Amino acid sequence: MSRLLGLHILVPLLIGAVPAQAGEKDGGLAGVNRATWGLAEWPVGASSSDAALPPAVQARIDEMRISREPMAQLVADMDAQNRAANQTPDPTQREAAKKQWQQSMNALEREAQTRSLLRDLYSPDQMREQMTWFWFNQFNVHAQKRDIRAMVGDYEDVIRARSLGRFRDLLEATLRHPAMLRYLDNDQNAAGHINENYAREIMELHTMGVGSGYSQKDVQELARILTGVGVRLNPDAPRLKPEWQGLYLRDGLFEFNPARHDFGTKQFMGHTIHGSGYAEVEQALDLIAGNPATARRLSTRIATYFMGDRPPAAVVDRMTAAWRQSGGDLATVLDAMTATPAYAASLGHAFKDPVHYVVSAVRYAYGSAADGNVVVNVDPMINWLKRMGEGLYDHQTPDGYPLGASAWTGPGQMEVRFEIAKAIGNGSAGLLRPRDPAVAYQPSAPDLRNALWSGGVDRATTGQTRAVLDQAASPQEWNMLFLASPDFMRR
Repeated sequence: MSRLLGLHILVPLLIGAVPAQAGEKDGGLAGVNRATWGLAEWPVGASSSDAALPPAVQARIDEMRISREPMAQLVADMDAQNRAANQTPDPTQREAAKKQWQQSMNALEREAQTRSLLRDLYSPDQMREQMTWFWFNQFNVHAQKRDIRAMVGDYEDVIRARSLGRFRDLLEATLRHPAMLRYLDNDQNAAGHINENYAREIMELHTMGVGSGYSQKDVQELARILTGVGVRLNPDAPRLKPEWQGLYLRDGLFEFNPARHDFGTKQFMGHTIHGSGYAEVEQALDLIAGNPATARRLSTRIATYFMGDRPPAAVVDRMTAAWRQSGGDLATVLDAMTATPAYAASLGHAFKDPVHYVVSAVRYAYGSAADGNVVVNVDPMINWLKRMGEGLYDHQTPDGYPLGASAWTGPGQMEVRFEIAKAIGNGSAGLLRPRDPAVAYQPSAPDLRNALWSGGVDRATTGQTRAVLDQAASPQEWNMLFLASPDFMRR
């Protein structure tokens, strides 16, 4: 039987494979594999600073425009460039100017994607990076809408800073970010011109969920509460009546404009909220974040993200209790999950979605950084994720990408994963290619039978997979077979 045929016979096991029994050391590796974006030889710790990254990666991030210029300035500059392009009299020059604006906006999005993946690959604070992806997906925005490409890097940073803190703080931080307000059109929500989009998604997708007890009337009242919460690019404050001037709020591009606010009394989730300005928003967020349905739904989603489909009810119950007792402290909720026997029993069972597969494969191959083989060209990773339908900042609807395995286990998905495994395994992916085309570059295959393999991965690998690996005719084929194996598809 050929080596490739042997691998394809193993493919059906991807959905139902049960990891081999592992010793204590291997169980430790499985725990690290779950708590990170994938096993790597780069240190794992608690530092979320980019200064903890390999020097070449830090230098790559430092040179980015999104690192050097404040988001508000970026957005204002790009808006001015767009307006100037649209006002260009000559049609040919106007089209060229508009094309240049699009290219500049795409470059900002590509910088954010690159920075995100470099942090996933090399940041010591791997749990924070995983939770950043989770919460961005929970509070999803689509970068291609309006001017969000100029905002999305900052939006992810805002989420990242709060990804292990209090949920109530995270909820308000996303509400005050212009990327969210643009995406769900709340910058168009004003007294007399109500837009319910954001109010509906806060309750339906971001927090409590459908069927949790709120009504359409609650959505309508929340939309009224959110009137005046919007975005302002003009650095000058608007002209306001004297009685409203003290109620005006401004933080970067975020503004609360009382001239656009509905000051009428609202009945929201069984509570009377009197017209007072932005304080109404804070009252509403307190009610939503503190609702038991929010704790249970988001605990379930976190457990699904880490443990796979249908997490045990006892685990979700424990997480929900920890959520409510801690006031929504997310680190405490994660601790409650990982302390359960069911979590330990689930190690090695959760099927990797595309981003976990791609990042874990590259981390395993190039995560050491000690040998000088540092990934600085993540364009192949960005393209792989888009091909598999989980492109960064690319989900158009506010529900985010699916957490369930069934979305990512089709034949087309597996075919792309085999291609990725081959490209990484033989060194042809170009991940180490210098950005300067004048610098000589000679592709070479990584050594995946490395210290990780001999340090426990070999013993944790199933006998079926090892039998296929033993038939590899070259190191490159061994690499491909390992990265395409059923074992590597799970975490």
